[in-house]
Amino acid sequence: MRARLQHETAIRLWIRRLGLSFGLLALFCLAFMSPASLCHAQSKAEFTPYDVEAAYLYNFGKFIQWPSAPGASFQPFSICILGQDNFGKQLDDIVAGESIQGRKIVAIRLPSAEAADQCQIVFLGSSEDTRLARDLDVLGKKPVLTVSSIPMFLERGGMIQFLIQNNRVRFAVNLPAARQAGLELSSQLLKVAEHVTTNPPQEDVN
Repeated sequence: MRARLQHETAIRLWIRRLGLSFGLLALFCLAFMSPASLCHAQSKAEFTPYDVEAAYLYNFGKFIQWPSAPGASFQPFSICILGQDNFGKQLDDIVAGESIQGRKIVAIRLPSAEAADQCQIVFLGSSEDTRLARDLDVLGKKPVLTVSSIPMFLERGGMIQFLIQNNRVRFAVNLPAARQAGLELSSQLLKVAEHVTTNPPQEDVN
């Protein structure tokens, strides 16, 4: 209980430092594991969907377990952007000075999917739509969490897709895709997802 209170206090200080009043959406729902109904208390103030998505990317890392790798604990925890970057400085501000499991968090912009070897999370911007099949084929060979707001992202093999519902940012999860990459998603994270796909897509048999 004491550790939980200390964690909540640290997050609240972080929210005040960045002026992120939309914390009830991402930070409280994910970090504090509030009931799903509380996730609908998203602020409609001056924050854009990209601001909220950036906060989600930061929080996803707290509730996912990656396969262990030699020397990983001494390397930064990398949240990477592939393609069009709509987050701007917001993502950099959110991760500045923060850490996950003792690893410093950094935000990296990638020139290609092949450059994602050191990434734990890769967000694919809308400009990757026409290259998505190739990107996911490359990233699927790496233990990385793939996230995007590209339409039909889960059906095309992605792991987490951002959705806009009733002017609120939500997310859906392709659990088989994540597990195939060796990632374990916390049940607490899955509870606040709008939808969780649990069965792999059926292959056409002709």
